[in-house]
Amino acid sequence: MAEKQRTLKEAVLLSGIGLHTGEKVTIEICPAPADHGYKFQRVDLENQPIINADCDLVVATDRGTTLEHNGARVYTTEHVLAALYGMQVDNALIKIDGPEIPIMDGSSLLFVNAFEKVGYLEQEADREYLELNEILKFEDVEKGIEFLAIPDPAYRVTVMVDYKSPVLGTQHAGIYDISEFKDQIARCRTFVFLRELEFLAKNNLIKGGDLDNAIVLVERTDVSQEELDNLAKLLKKEELKISLDGIGVLNTIKLQFENEPARHKLLDIIGDLALVGKPLKAHILGARPGHSGNVRFAKMIKNHFKLQLKAPKQFDLTKAPLFNIVDIEKMLPHRYPFLMVDKIMEMNEDNIIGVKNITMNEPIFTGHFPGNPVFPGVLQIEAMAQVGGIFALSKVEEPHLYSTYFMKIDKVKFKSKVVPGDTLVFELSLLSPIRRGLVEMGGKAYVNGIVVMEAEMLAQIVKDKVEIVQDKAEIV
Repeated sequence: MAEKQRTLKEAVLLSGIGLHTGEKVTIEICPAPADHGYKFQRVDLENQPIINADCDLVVATDRGTTLEHNGARVYTTEHVLAALYGMQVDNALIKIDGPEIPIMDGSSLLFVNAFEKVGYLEQEADREYLELNEILKFEDVEKGIEFLAIPDPAYRVTVMVDYKSPVLGTQHAGIYDISEFKDQIARCRTFVFLRELEFLAKNNLIKGGDLDNAIVLVERTDVSQEELDNLAKLLKKEELKISLDGIGVLNTIKLQFENEPARHKLLDIIGDLALVGKPLKAHILGARPGHSGNVRFAKMIKNHFKLQLKAPKQFDLTKAPLFNIVDIEKMLPHRYPFLMVDKIMEMNEDNIIGVKNITMNEPIFTGHFPGNPVFPGVLQIEAMAQVGGIFALSKVEEPHLYSTYFMKIDKVKFKSKVVPGDTLVFELSLLSPIRRGLVEMGGKAYVNGIVVMEAEMLAQIVKDKVEIVQDKAEIV
């Protein structure tokens, strides 16, 4: 059954400091209409330009993911995007009055908490997943980065980090479903090595740097208290008593999970892959990831789906059908020339696939159109309706006592003509649970894997027949 898109019930407002720019910024994450996706808006600039959350708009990945469109930039987008994607918010307008998303506590937790406080609003439109039809592989040999995307019915992520460091060796993290994001990933904070922090601070590259929003990992045992005091001054935290007990983590922050750094890398992957533009059904495996590799892999995924959408859909019509024409005649009351389903190939709780072969022997071609036979669109709809009728009747006992009456046909589109020699394949799915005999389905008709027609239908199944039992009279 199709899931519905959702947005926030109301806007959430947060303020903080940009990690790299050091500028105070207010961020307002607003509800947005269906199919809007994620968009940033720089409300501090003239004309308040919009920047789509799109991997093709990434212009920098040094210590964060930066987007730019028509000269307007937004820095460090990954944590807020991870929060939106991880909480399955499909549509949001992210307004900021500065160039950089605030770092907050270095994780996605404060964004998630704000979302949970206002709640979510289910929308009418279906959530459209991108589902892989093959394994995708990305590798940067020089940097040791590897990614795989494997077809999967859920969104799973597995990550491995290996910094060849005495304090942070090989770590693994994973989630089996996006529903685990809130409890297992959202609170995991960014991390930095002490040697990197010193360099960044001295070169004025982390103007908003704070020992409260990052895990600081220390690889040396000979770090003096004077060095730590100088670091505090660089970060304008003179009052903070920084200490270190051997190799490990500065005392300013405690690890929430033993593998918190790996979990944060997983969070970054989720945020960066949100730039693909739609939710994924895939198992993502990443080794030694970073924003550069994440974004390049996002672009690979996006380009793959562009090609996949253009490719014809594959149906195996050579296998034995689930129901042949004899079975179908026992289910439907229609007969020649109005029985328009030849076989049912597949059926499960939510979907059905049926087939109609178009031949020149169809009586309709006597007058539609002589010399230019075209199978009428209304009969395509009727054939799809009969496939849907078989699905509906499969949900009741004694289906031969029921009739299916179609109540509404909506969103009908004809994309290409159907002619003798074509094989129509109908694929229908439930749009909502069956209630009080009402069955709502959406379907597409294919010829050679290409969509030629689509429609949504509402029908009601009614028990309007009685079993007739004939007594046999004894003949004397």
